[in-house]
Amino acid sequence: MMAVDEWQVIQPKEGNFELLQAINLLLPQLSQRAGSLTLERLDEVLAAPSSHLFVAVNRQGQIGAMLTLVVFPILTGQRAWVEDVVVDTSLRGKGLGRLLTQRALRAAEELGVATVDLTSRASRVAAHGLYESVGFVVRDTSVYRFVVEAS
Repeated sequence: MMAVDEWQVIQPKEGNFELLQAINLLLPQLSQRAGSLTLERLDEVLAAPSSHLFVAVNRQGQIGAMLTLVVFPILTGQRAWVEDVVVDTSLRGKGLGRLLTQRALRAAEELGVATVDLTSRASRVAAHGLYESVGFVVRDTSVYRFVVEAS
């Protein structure tokens, strides 16, 4: 069993095969609908000024978790969303989610963000506990989604 102090959070600036492979192993654990990512798409995300990918890497170079912080300006201030949070099933409960979340929140603060939001399915009880323990509060709001049909 690997302790959380054997992991560090990094923010990759360019894609490579190892990062792509690790992300493609994590994505299906996040969503059954997630398709495979291409190196071109990964590079596009990493190059976007609004997108900040964080990954937890151990001393052997294994990527065990990821989180994306999306930062954007709106009329009422600088805002952020946490997206694509996933910890490998074999590593859950060891503190990697907390490590990633805390690093992303520090980055948001450094970027002048006023608020950070996220959504989480009701079935993800452990994730809810993590988010609340680092300071997120449940809002009395509804999230709506409109699916844009591909042409």
